[in-house]
Amino acid sequence: MTEQEKQDFLDLYEKYFDMVYRVCFSFMKNTADTEDAVSETFLKLTEHLCDLKNEQHVKGWLVVTASNHCKNQLKHWWRKNRSYDRADEPEQEGQPFEINETMEAVMNLPDKYKTAVYLYYYEGYSSAEIGSMTGKSASAVRNDLQKARKLLKTNILSCN
Repeated sequence: MTEQEKQDFLDLYEKYFDMVYRVCFSFMKNTADTEDAVSETFLKLTEHLCDLKNEQHVKGWLVVTASNHCKNQLKHWWRKNRSYDRADEPEQEGQPFEINETMEAVMNLPDKYKTAVYLYYYEGYSSAEIGSMTGKSASAVRNDLQKARKLLKTNILSCN
């Protein structure tokens, strides 16, 4: 890796760390697993840095790669055989974002909706852009968003 590539990677790391952390945390729901997933995502970025065309492509690639990595980790046999509740986790300083009621509700959505909701509402991507990143049609993404909104509305109303 050349000095310029190292600097490019460090710039991307600083710029997108918080975003990747939020994506991973929405799946993993605990700090330790989230940090592992973030590390793995950026490690994969070092392998694919030359392949990525522009910064917007990098952002989308990071979100999709982080989501896919987390989904794979959640399917792992070891994870299915253990129980880990985020509520048992000690408070840690330096967490890049606060978990509010809305983020908690998004984190509890089924995995198939989390990525679309995060990209659309938190990162500002259009349904067509999300579709091209995730390999779905724009109408399928809009359908996922509609179902996710319905689930969120039901969950929020049932809590009140």
